[in-house]
Amino acid sequence: MNPYQALPARSFWRPAVAEPDPFAIDDLWTPAFTLGQDDPVLTAGSCFAARIGPALLEQGMNWYDAEPAPPGLTEEQRRARHYGEFSFRTGTVYTPAMLRQWLSWAFGRSAPPEAGWVEDGRCYDPYRPSVEPEGHASVEEMLAARATTLSAIRRAVGGARCLIFTMGLTEAWLDRIDGTVLPACPGTVRGAFDPGRHTFHNYGFVELHRDLSEAVALLREASPELRVLLTVSPVPLTATATGGHALTANTYSKSLLRAVAGQLALEDDHVDYFPSYELITGAPFKSAFYAPNLRTVTPEGVAFVMRHFAAAFGPGRDATAPQSRRPLVKGGDSCDDAVLDYYSPR
Repeated sequence: MNPYQALPARSFWRPAVAEPDPFAIDDLWTPAFTLGQDDPVLTAGSCFAARIGPALLEQGMNWYDAEPAPPGLTEEQRRARHYGEFSFRTGTVYTPAMLRQWLSWAFGRSAPPEAGWVEDGRCYDPYRPSVEPEGHASVEEMLAARATTLSAIRRAVGGARCLIFTMGLTEAWLDRIDGTVLPACPGTVRGAFDPGRHTFHNYGFVELHRDLSEAVALLREASPELRVLLTVSPVPLTATATGGHALTANTYSKSLLRAVAGQLALEDDHVDYFPSYELITGAPFKSAFYAPNLRTVTPEGVAFVMRHFAAAFGPGRDATAPQSRRPLVKGGDSCDDAVLDYYSPR
């Protein structure tokens, strides 16, 4: 007798992964906490996280949009201004450090810088440069819009049952002067790159774990019963600033993010990990859920991930059952870092 003889089939590669039809693979995840259909759920994170909120609504769950679009905007205008992507209009939040920074600002632990990027008479927010594609009329207007988002974060966290945070990258650009983390390299989406001020940083495991732990502590202090569900985006990075190959740089980033998510889930009973990354990138799926660019996850891929999510929480739900194939998000790539493809050699 040995310990392996008592393990279920899901613990062995051949019966759990190699032999089943890929779409019949199930039992990947047992949630660490319950989540009712009416429990408010928040989403934040990388561009893949922008697909989760609408997908939750498709599944009949209660996605909490704390910063809805004002009346009168067309669907195209709502998309362009990043309404309906996340529970609050932060834009993409790629790293744990960015999440910690937004929460620190929202809950008064630190104050965000008040300077904006001015281009052609319009002012852009350095911390969400693509959220207002036409910019703001003044710095004051920019700061008022940011204050609205910070208020939405406070309101959302205070009223939610769960935050799903999707981590996307370890690479980031920092401002040497004020010590803040930027969502994109200045001079790409907006702004101007200053080599004396803007510096590249690739977070390591210890830093990622520290920032994510601090972010969770801020959330729990504001809402003691809030649960945090971590995921890792299956969307590869568009470009790496390390100078290395994009494939190995992507593996480095995703491996560290996955390891940190797993470690924190082991350490904190209020934190769990959902395997959306494995459901898209796993060997059995043979890149079937990627568009031809091998980067964009198809609507079918998002639906496949969310069926597994709903099946784990909903009695009688089957992750392998056919579901609606209606696209969950229209339009192109919403990632801020997708603009980097413009600079690739042709």
